[in-house]
Amino acid sequence: MNRKIGFIGCGSMAKAMIGGIVKSGHTSPDNIYASNRSLSNLEEMKQAYGIQIKEDNREVAQNCNIIFLSVTPDMYESVIEQIRESIHEQTIIIMIAAGQTIAQNEQRFGRKIKIARSMPNTPALVGEAMSALCVNDLISADEKQELKAIFECFGEVEFIEENLMDVVSGVSGASPAYAYMFIEALADGAVKQGMPRKQAYIFASQAILGAAKMVLETGIHPGELKDQVCSPGGATIEAIASLEENGFRSSVIKAVDACVAKSKLLNS
Repeated sequence: MNRKIGFIGCGSMAKAMIGGIVKSGHTSPDNIYASNRSLSNLEEMKQAYGIQIKEDNREVAQNCNIIFLSVTPDMYESVIEQIRESIHEQTIIIMIAAGQTIAQNEQRFGRKIKIARSMPNTPALVGEAMSALCVNDLISADEKQELKAIFECFGEVEFIEENLMDVVSGVSGASPAYAYMFIEALADGAVKQGMPRKQAYIFASQAILGAAKMVLETGIHPGELKDQVCSPGGATIEAIASLEENGFRSSVIKAVDACVAKSKLLNS
């Protein structure tokens, strides 16, 4: 791939994505540019991956064909004001901030440009992101495949309709936090029963990882997989009954509802 990829903003998510792209061999580090308010972040990434670093956002915009806007939502208006005259006709802008719609940002650029809206999640740090992508009508089928290949450098990606982006917030954007709470709670339970905490985190984390892979790789419905673990009159079904009695399933559904509602509020 000869396209140059730029990151305006170089926080944790951008660092994870840059690392994934470089490690995958998808493109040369010379083809990756980054700008950031903090020079220390840029120097760290240059040392780690050999990418090009710039202090001026406009230099990234002028040099790159694909540009990630990896700044916080409140910075979008001012950053677009800086770069909108510097981007080329064939440049693709990729938004990764919550609450930023395609139409809203087309207006900020003052003209129709190629825009994609995405939502990766923090497991990008270990190459296991779940990302969602939607694009406007100026992005071609070939360009969609280019974007897909970039996001696959640090995990999995699915194209969706933009009206589902708020749902993505609840089901994959925020759910690593739910999972971390579940792992912590499992480990606390094990510690309560006498297991050393370090071991408890290993047992809980690997069990969750393995269960997720079972769903993805077997294609078996998660309810059926759950049933396979539950022997009649056994310990697991006793635990399941306790979870149901305490509202485990409904609590998770309500958490997703709350996250989606907040995400919609951010869009308004």
